Amino acid sequence: MRFKLNIITVSLLAVSGSAMATNFGVGNANTDSINMDKYQCKRCVSTSGYRGEVSVSAGYNSVDDIHAGNALGTAEDGAIAAVSGDIRYQNETGYRAQMQAHQLGMDNGFANIKVGKSGLYELELDYQSLKSYQAGDVQSQLWHNDGMLTPSPYTNEFDLALKREKSAIGFNYGEGIYNTFIRYSQEDKTGHQSSSLVAPSPVNFGLPVDATTKQLDAGASLSGDNWLTELSYFGSYYSNNIKDLSLPHMNDVYSATPDNEAHQVSLSGQYQLNRTVMSGRLVTGRMIQDDALIQMSGNPLQSWDGQIDTLDGRFAVTSMLSNRLRLGGSVDYSKRDNKSSVWEFTQYSYNGLSGSFKQNVPQDIERNTYKVNASYRLASGYRLQAGYDRKEVERSYSEREQTNEDSLWAKLNVSAFDTFNVNLKASHGNRGGSDYEVNEVTSSQENALMRKYYLADRKRNAVELNVNHSPLSWMSIDVTGRYAKDDYDATEIGLTESQDFGYDVNLSLQFSKHLSAYGFAGQQWIDSAQAGSQSFSSPDWNADIEDEFINIGTGFSYGGLMQDKLTLGGDYLFSNSISDTSVGGSLVTANGTQPYGDYFSYNHSVRMYADYALSKQMALKLSYQYERYYDTDAAQVATNAVPGLTTLGELNHDYNAHQVMLSFSYLLR
Repeated sequence: MRFKLNIITVSLLAVSGSAMATNFGVGNANTDSINMDKYQCKRCVSTSGYRGEVSVSAGYNSVDDIHAGNALGTAEDGAIAAVSGDIRYQNETGYRAQMQAHQLGMDNGFANIKVGKSGLYELELDYQSLKSYQAGDVQSQLWHNDGMLTPSPYTNEFDLALKREKSAIGFNYGEGIYNTFIRYSQEDKTGHQSSSLVAPSPVNFGLPVDATTKQLDAGASLSGDNWLTELSYFGSYYSNNIKDLSLPHMNDVYSATPDNEAHQVSLSGQYQLNRTVMSGRLVTGRMIQDDALIQMSGNPLQSWDGQIDTLDGRFAVTSMLSNRLRLGGSVDYSKRDNKSSVWEFTQYSYNGLSGSFKQNVPQDIERNTYKVNASYRLASGYRLQAGYDRKEVERSYSEREQTNEDSLWAKLNVSAFDTFNVNLKASHGNRGGSDYEVNEVTSSQENALMRKYYLADRKRNAVELNVNHSPLSWMSIDVTGRYAKDDYDATEIGLTESQDFGYDVNLSLQFSKHLSAYGFAGQQWIDSAQAGSQSFSSPDWNADIEDEFINIGTGFSYGGLMQDKLTLGGDYLFSNSISDTSVGGSLVTANGTQPYGDYFSYNHSVRMYADYALSKQMALKLSYQYERYYDTDAAQVATNAVPGLTTLGELNHDYNAHQVMLSFSYLLR
């Protein structure tokens, strides 16, 4: 066993050998004749007091499409300001505090405060604001007022955007072998999202959003030299402040998301026996929904008593049998027992109006997952891993009540070379199961030949290669390539084949002490084929969908300018996504046109900055960000472009956005 000794300990051992002849404890050394000033650490920094950085930013946004707020942090057009910082405090007795903030004052930011005593207790306060933007200045002829959607000749203009504000308070206390925690959080979600009505006529409208989610977590844990265990509770409560929507001449045309709650109790633990580690977890819970239902003809229920009991378990073990061989395995169990209301509803056959009664069928789901794996070191720098995974799923009242997925995989890691690290992984999977019985548990209107992709037989083959290479001391490159193919060989109608392949390249360069750069590029292609039937029989049309994604980026940082006071830097990112759908067979019109359109988008993002040190504690930073964004979706339809259909208009984007920020930062020491 090797020990690291600091300079004071080494000196004491050297000069006090006789004093330590019978007791080798350093505390018994005779240090009277030693000049301790010679051995004091001149570079050690005391951790007591305040340390950190605070920055204040002010700038200007030029935004003509609120969608740019997703990249700029805020969609405000004009003057903007924000506060950020990271301040830490600690004293000699172990009391400490930390405050972090990021872009407070903008649409997306957070603040976090922690205070407590090291190794004993900690109080935490947290706040986070998130806002996502879909489209701005959306127009509709429907006005929402206390659950009523009122048509009006005057246009209602609003933004399709969702804002989440989450606040939390948490406390943990523990000493030695035990620890306890409790945390409460509340998230308020507001804004508008796109929705639609089918009756009395197809209409798209802006659905108001006003919901609250409350979360309570608590638990206690015990630990020993080679074991630990924890008992925890997790509770979630969702409340929707927007109730069912009505039209002036028709009540309850839109059903609101119902209030619901979920509770879980978890017992987990881990035990280490020599070179074997065992861990387990058992979780039991209940999800509850009890809300009034919209009254419709043939529906005898006034409210829905929804209840699902959950049970989850996991046991895993890993053991080092030798310095070369490690074995592992795990068993996962999950059950969703649906105990919701069951009632008889009036049903009508497809070809006539003969009445019959049929019960709603609450679905139960049970999953079992088994995994075994082995890792063997062939030689120094060569390691081979292999494993077998099996997943069994049973669904009651489903087209296919049982599915079984088996997967074999192997991975080779080579790290024997100083400048190379190679990982190669290959896998083969197969999914089968019970007979596919469509008409017995689903509507007779469903084609008996159709197979849902997550239930259908499937063969999957995949391979992935990762290479890390450092050809020079100042250069490092990572290359990853992957390919996967899914073959739904027993499907006549539905998804029949899918291929997913791509690559990623990352380059890091350190040209000198002051100049560094990076670059990356990645592409992904997803090609899929599906077949369908217009005649409700055998396949008579087919579609090929080709999706492509591109990400390219580069950047640099150049410091040491103006006597090490100025640092310049820049970043550039380009992303592009394309989705092409080609249709053949009976869906192609007489003149050869294809009824399905494509989706296309791209984004250029440029960021440049100059960071100037006014002193050892103060600095100024000037930054500029440019966003160029464009997308077009053939599924978007202009307002009233189709007779009988009212939409929110074409929500495509085509904009340039600019942001200039000046930041002042102060370093606390």
